[in-house]
Amino acid sequence: MVVKVYGPLYASPKRVIVCLIEKGIEFETVPIDIIKGEHNLPEFLQLQPFGALPVIQDGDYTLFESRAIIRYYAEKYKSQGTELLGKTIEERGLVEQWLEAEAHNFHPHIYNLTIQILFSSKMGFTADEKLIQESEEKLGKVLDIYENRLSKSKYLAGDFFSLADLSHLPFTQYLVGPMGKEYMVKNRKNVSAWWDDISSRPSWKKVLQLPTP
Repeated sequence: MVVKVYGPLYASPKRVIVCLIEKGIEFETVPIDIIKGEHNLPEFLQLQPFGALPVIQDGDYTLFESRAIIRYYAEKYKSQGTELLGKTIEERGLVEQWLEAEAHNFHPHIYNLTIQILFSSKMGFTADEKLIQESEEKLGKVLDIYENRLSKSKYLAGDFFSLADLSHLPFTQYLVGPMGKEYMVKNRKNVSAWWDDISSRPSWKKVLQLPTP
């Protein structure tokens, strides 16, 4: 059964797609144009009542929220592809801890930067320079914590690549790429080494080769 991934190839759908590639799961993408408001059409709202992306359909099973989706596939196909959850309950706990840290500490600030810097003009509003400055300062403090953590282990949850690392790929790519804030990563030795490692994975290189809007 081919998994359908709904959404434009922005960051959150990429989070799902890189997980599917790591697990060796066949998928196809179904484009949704959020600029045209296709995520608010009745047929899409039947799949995702909040109108957010991405959504997957796996046969007759539908699931939304990117982190819920990657947890689902990492568990469902635990013995297939890359082990992304850890081999022990203690490792799993650390994966979940840092995945939550990404969602609640890292993501809000990098999301603000992404929207304000990259998408404000497309979405029809003027970038808020004060919010950009505040978000960069707050993200810097989070990356300082990451720098300390990564001085003690190769990856966030330990010495193995996991969902905790994978979940950072899409938005950090914006940070070091089109946002032009690569220094936030490169100026932190351990974060920089970690980023070079995870962004060099074949799965992520395949994602970057997909057509983007």
